[in-house]
Amino acid sequence: MSFVPNQFDDISIATIRALAADVVAKANSGHPGAPMGMAPVAHVLFSRFVNANPKDSKWYNRDRFVLSNGSVIFCALQYVLLHLMGYKLTMDDLKAFRQIDSKTPGHPEFGHTDGIEVTTGPLGQGFSNAVGLAIAQAHMGAVYNKDGFDLINNFTYVFTGDGCLMEGVASEAASLAGHLQLGNLIVVIYNSIDISIDGDTAVAFTENVEQRFLAYGWQVLHVDNGDSDLAAIYDSIAAAKADTSKPTIIRLKTTIGFGSKLQGTHGVHGAPLKADDIAALKTKFNLPADQSFYVPQETYAAYSEIGTRGAALEEKWTALLAEYGKKYPKEHAELTRRIAGKLPDGWEKTLPIYKPTDAAQASRKLSEICLTSIIPGLPELLGGSADLTGSNLTKVKGSIDFQPPSTGLGSYSGTYIRYGVREHAMGAIANGLSAYGGIIPFVATFLNFVSYAAGAVRLSALSGHPVIWVATHDSIGLGEDGPTHQPVETAIHFRATPNLAFWRPADGNETSAAYYWAITTKRTPSILSLSRQNLPNLEGSTIENALKGGYIVHEEVGEDLTIVSAGSEVSIALEAATKLKAEGIKTRVVSLPCWLVFDQQSEEYKLSVLRSGAPILSLEALSTVGWQKYSHEQYGLPSWGASGPYQKVYEKFGITGSNIASVGKKVVDFYKKKGGEVISPLVKAFTL
Repeated sequence: MSFVPNQFDDISIATIRALAADVVAKANSGHPGAPMGMAPVAHVLFSRFVNANPKDSKWYNRDRFVLSNGSVIFCALQYVLLHLMGYKLTMDDLKAFRQIDSKTPGHPEFGHTDGIEVTTGPLGQGFSNAVGLAIAQAHMGAVYNKDGFDLINNFTYVFTGDGCLMEGVASEAASLAGHLQLGNLIVVIYNSIDISIDGDTAVAFTENVEQRFLAYGWQVLHVDNGDSDLAAIYDSIAAAKADTSKPTIIRLKTTIGFGSKLQGTHGVHGAPLKADDIAALKTKFNLPADQSFYVPQETYAAYSEIGTRGAALEEKWTALLAEYGKKYPKEHAELTRRIAGKLPDGWEKTLPIYKPTDAAQASRKLSEICLTSIIPGLPELLGGSADLTGSNLTKVKGSIDFQPPSTGLGSYSGTYIRYGVREHAMGAIANGLSAYGGIIPFVATFLNFVSYAAGAVRLSALSGHPVIWVATHDSIGLGEDGPTHQPVETAIHFRATPNLAFWRPADGNETSAAYYWAITTKRTPSILSLSRQNLPNLEGSTIENALKGGYIVHEEVGEDLTIVSAGSEVSIALEAATKLKAEGIKTRVVSLPCWLVFDQQSEEYKLSVLRSGAPILSLEALSTVGWQKYSHEQYGLPSWGASGPYQKVYEKFGITGSNIASVGKKVVDFYKKKGGEVISPLVKAFTL
């Protein structure tokens, strides 16, 4: 099918350009040049290709659109399009661009603005999210589509640019997308304007992007005149959709700030247009120069047709889904449950429960046991590892790899993704999997290497994507690999991240609790920090206790000291408490596997766990930063770790039962000499 011009094409494109200029000018913040240059491709894409229903922005089989270059440079474009199509974004919302509590923040945010699929702005993240959205469609389609019932067949479209393609995360994701042959799933429109914040991209970005993507296994197409050749834009997108064997990138040459006096220059990239330039722009495009935020009725009419088309497609899809339910009732029930975000009844009964007499095991092994138990009843769990499957222990027996069927390595219905050594892309792809719906992604690497993916983890927390990180080898307990792999500072980084649950379980029940919490939460990602060395199962440990984020493992009445700890050091704290009691020093022990969850408990409960009356000493084989919130004194690592057998490394840093008992005695003596009432560190004048 070839391009058919519409009488409203020119006026619609002009409207987009003028509105983008007005939006940025009123905010006196942002850059209008890029959206002005991208107006033609945006118009062709949405008016001819995108299947979506603005009246139901969560329709499951909608096409997904990601503005990867969703920085202040481009987000005005997306907001304008959403408004014109009839999403819940009014003209007043456009006028409130970049203002406090508006629906049009400085970068698009998932869950904040109707019609936004993923949070973008940090360059390269949206590109990588889009690969996740494409994987999700391929997987869900392979699992649920049947002959005559092509229920899940949407496309993912992406706008990206030079900046995104300079970022390493986008390269990682593009490489994996090529390997996975996501051909009928993702169309990337690469806006090549040769301008970045520092000026001409020639100062830093001179590689042949097309050759790079050909090497990744992508189809590469070109549009030399993205400013006005609507037929060429249409033909390139149609050709991209037609090739189902590989993903496509379209190199689109546009003029930044097209129509402005400063078009094609860095000047239109770095600041709002001046009033006289905006007036001249509108005159050039036959719009009233004296009116701001003007939208001709012809433009609204043209864009209402997109919504009408989408509503009709959703209605047809809903009818097909109902017929599917008659023929495949089991699959229909499971699919609709997953789309609704509901978990199967009773799934939690498969979580392993441990007794103190059960054998000591590494928490990474306990994680594997947990996954093996729950995955058969939770088909929404889609896992993977960054080339550390044998160490992370994340692939359960009998699971099939997610791979292109043509490779013979698996199928798109497979539930285990081989991410390769691509931690950052893995995290960003997982955000896309979560955003798609019907999938709970879990990803795995060493805790130290989650730092490689910090940008993606941060956006998980900001966006509310409940991605689960299985992060093994979590302390100096990994031993011989030494300080390059021992994540001394990593825990506090992620504990300090808002809306991120960092779990460091001390035994089997705490590990099961961490999985229960991570799977049942709706808007919070989790990192499960797991040991390489064996950990004993503790007296007083239960799933119910651990789900409070912190609890008393060993109680004493009239205590002289409380030791609060997490993960592999809780058992060392218990050993120290036993030694101290033999010397007449009563010592309570508290396990604090998750600070975020503990902080969410009632004040009464928290003060019953970390109570006043005796000093509290924290213990962890990591940096002590952050423990001041929960303790009076802190013991941990003062520097980087060391290479050697893990028991020797623990001895080197004094993290043994005997030494912690000695440290505990010093703490007790210090506070007795100091005198006065010892108040819980949780008692504060105010809380945020």
